[in-house]
Amino acid sequence: MDGQPPKLTSIPATDNTVWADASPLLDAACRGLRDGELIHGDNFNLFAAMSALEIMDPKMDSGIVCRYYSIDEAIENGAAPVPFSLDSTIDVQCTIDVMDHLLACEAAWHKGHSLAQTVFACIYLLRLDRTASHALLHSYCRVIRATCKAVLSVVSDARTHEEEDLFTMTYGLPLNGDGDEKCLSMLNAVEETISRQLRACKAISSKRRVPEDLEPLQSNPNLEEGFCKALLCRLRFRKHFFHVLTCMKRPQGRGLELARKHIASCISELESILASADFLRSSSGESSEDDIDDKTTASGREPIGFDAALNSRLSAPTPPRAIKILSWNKAVQYFIKLLHDLDVMCSYSLDPHLENLLRFVVQFQKSQPDLVARSHLQLLLVQDGKLYGRDPIFAVITKAAALPEATKNHDIQKNEYIVQLGQLVMNLLKILCTNAAWQRRKLGKILQDWRVIYLQLELAFRNEFGEVSSSSNDENIYMKIFQHILIWVEEQTYWIACRFLMLGFELELYSASEYCMVYWYSYAVLVKLAEKTHVKMAVSYDNAKRKGKKKRDSPKDLARESRIPPAVLFLQCYICLAEGLTMMLAALGNEIMILQSSSPFNTEQEKFIQHFELLQRACIPDHVSYPSFKESTTHARFSTLVMYNYFKDALRIAKEVKSSFSSDPDRLAELRKLEQVAEHNSVALNLICRLGALDPSLKVSFEFSHHPFFATAVVRRS
Repeated sequence: MDGQPPKLTSIPATDNTVWADASPLLDAACRGLRDGELIHGDNFNLFAAMSALEIMDPKMDSGIVCRYYSIDEAIENGAAPVPFSLDSTIDVQCTIDVMDHLLACEAAWHKGHSLAQTVFACIYLLRLDRTASHALLHSYCRVIRATCKAVLSVVSDARTHEEEDLFTMTYGLPLNGDGDEKCLSMLNAVEETISRQLRACKAISSKRRVPEDLEPLQSNPNLEEGFCKALLCRLRFRKHFFHVLTCMKRPQGRGLELARKHIASCISELESILASADFLRSSSGESSEDDIDDKTTASGREPIGFDAALNSRLSAPTPPRAIKILSWNKAVQYFIKLLHDLDVMCSYSLDPHLENLLRFVVQFQKSQPDLVARSHLQLLLVQDGKLYGRDPIFAVITKAAALPEATKNHDIQKNEYIVQLGQLVMNLLKILCTNAAWQRRKLGKILQDWRVIYLQLELAFRNEFGEVSSSSNDENIYMKIFQHILIWVEEQTYWIACRFLMLGFELELYSASEYCMVYWYSYAVLVKLAEKTHVKMAVSYDNAKRKGKKKRDSPKDLARESRIPPAVLFLQCYICLAEGLTMMLAALGNEIMILQSSSPFNTEQEKFIQHFELLQRACIPDHVSYPSFKESTTHARFSTLVMYNYFKDALRIAKEVKSSFSSDPDRLAELRKLEQVAEHNSVALNLICRLGALDPSLKVSFEFSHHPFFATAVVRRS
C-alpha cells in the first residue's frame, strides 16, 4: 500500500518439491547463451530432442502448416477442377503440366522420397473417379497408378528397399483400384483419338478432306499440331514404360528381348518429350529461360491439382519435412539413365558361369544404377531359389568349381552344408545388387560366413569320405567334388574380400595417409586370390588331360601346362600395382615424411583395426596383422624401389595378356587403365628417386584419374 509492488506469493510446495521463481535465472541464461546452445535437464536426452516438435518457424515443420486439412476440403475449394478450364486450349495446357509434374514426382519417389509426398501429392490420383469425364487425364492417372504399383512390387520382392525405408511405405494410399488392369486399353483409345486429330491437322495443312465427325483437341488451330505431338509422346512413353516393367517380370528372363524393344521406344518418346519443351513454353507465354531448370513442367508453369502437405498425417511416423521435387529436365534425364541401365541388363546373355555373372554385376554397378534398376537385376538373377529361375544353385556351383557336367546331379547336393553354401551364393548375388555402401557393409559381414562354411565343408567331407565304400569309382567322384568345391570356396572368399577392399575407394573411406596399409592388405588378399585361382585352373586342366587318356605328353602340352593362365596373369597385374604403390607410399613416409598419419584421435594401429577388423575376424588372409604390415614397410627405401620397379612389371604383364582378352572389351578397357597407372607411376617413381631427398619443394599427391582403385602419383613443385 506504500507504493511498492506486492510480493509474489510462493507456490505451495509438496513433500518432494519446493517451488522457486526461476525468472532471474532464465534472464541471465538468455543473456549468456549463444546461437545453437540449449539449457536442458538431466532427463532431456537425444531421443527426446529428436522427438521434439519445433512449433516456431514454419520451415522447421512443414507438415503442420497446411492449406487444406482434407482431400474433400481441397476439392471444395477448387484445388483440382475437372475440367481444368472451360477454355479447351487452357485445359490441354494444364493436362500436359500435370503429366510433366507427375513424371518429376515419380523420379523423386524413385530417388527415395515418400510416395505420399511425391506421386500421391496429386489430388486427381487420390480421387481418381472424379476424372472419369476427362478421358485424357483419367487414362493417364490410371496408368501412373498401375506403374507405381508395378515398381513397388518389384522393389518389395527384391527386398532392396531396406536402403530406402520410405520407398515401399504406401500409408494406406489408393494404389489398388478396380479396372487398373484395363489401363492400357483406355490409354490406347485416347492415343488413337489424338493420333486421328494429328492426322486431321496435317490434312488441313495439305488441304485434304477432314472427317466431319472429328472434333479438334482445342480451339486454336495454330497450336493443334504441337499439342497433339506433345500429348502423344507422353502417352506413348507411359504405355511403353508399363510394357517394360511387365516384360521384365516374366520368369526366367523370357520377356527381356521384348522389353528391349519397348525400352528403345521409351527413349525415343523421351527425346520427343524434350523436343516439345520449346513449343509448350512459347504457347504458355513463359518465354524466360533463366529459371526453367528448376521448374517441374516443360512449360515452366505451376501445375494444378497438387498439394504435398495434404498427406502430411500419412507420410511418415514423424512430422514431415518439405522435400524438393526433381526438376522436369532432371526427371527426364533420370528416366533416360534408368532405361539405359535396364537395357544393359536385358542385353545380358544369362550366362550360367558364376565368374562371368559376378564380373557383369560389378561392371553394371560402375554406372551407379538407382534402386529400381538394381531391384530388377536382383529379381532376374535369383528366382525361386535358382539362378535366372532355371539353373539349380548346386549346378552353378559345380560349374564354377570346374567340375564335370555329370556331377551337377550328385547326391552330395543334399548335404546340409552344401545347401547352406547354395544359400550363401544366392545371398551374395543379392548383396551385389545393392548400393555401394550397403553392399560393402554386407560383404564384410558375410566374409565370416564363407570362412565358417569352408571349415564345415572340409570337416563334413572328410567325415563322409571315411564312410564311403571302397568302390574306387564312387570314391574318386566324391573326392573330386570334395577337392574342387573346397578350392572354389576359398577362391570365392578372397574374391569377396577383394571386392570389400576396393569398394572402400569408391566410397572414399580411406584417407591419403591410409593408402599404404590399404594397398598392403589388398596385395596380401590378391596374392591369395591369384593362388587359389591358379590351383583351381590347374586341377581342372589335370582332370581334362586325364579324360583325354593321352599316353605321352607332347611338347606343346607341356608348354601349355607350364604357362600361367591369362586370368592369373590379370590378377598378377593387380598384385604388382598394389605392391608397387605400397612400397612407394612407405618410402615416401620413411624418407621424405610425406603422407604420414598424424591424427590426434586414432593411432595408425587403431586405423588398421578399424579398416580390416572384419577381414581379421575371418582370418583373411591367415597370419596378417599390423606388426607384419610394419615389418614389411618400415625399411622401404627408394634406392631399393629403383632396383626393382613393380610398375614396370605391371606394365609388361598388361601388354602381354592383352591378346588373351581380345574378345572381352571390358577386360581390355581395364587393362588399358592399368597400363596408364603403371606407366605414370613408373615415371613418377623415377622422378622422386632423382629429386625427392634433394628438393624440399617437391610435393607428391595421389589421384584416381586413370583407375578408380589404383592411384596415380602426381609430382609437383610447390
